[in-house]
Amino acid sequence: MRRVMVRYKVKPDQVAANELLVREVYEELSRARPHGFHYGTFKLEDGVSFVHIASQEGEQSPLAEVAAFQRFQENIRDRCEEPPVVAVLDEVGSFRFHGDA
Repeated sequence: MRRVMVRYKVKPDQVAANELLVREVYEELSRARPHGFHYGTFKLEDGVSFVHIASQEGEQSPLAEVAAFQRFQENIRDRCEEPPVVAVLDEVGSFRFHGDA
């Protein structure tokens, strides 16, 4: 299982646009329902920082096939005050993190 976290900060006037693009990604994912893929996006309390956490089986992310995700990435550097930083996560432990019963 591969886990990745991406963190970035958008310009204050780009928060709404960023949120709209993110929601479009989730709408497309809900239709495609990729197997073995867990994904969450969170806005931090400063109101301009975002964190995306993805967990997937295998090495190839299904996001590469999501048109809405491609649109989200197109101008991300223009929306950002601090560009995306990607970190691969090595799980030490978790409890029902992936929706386990």
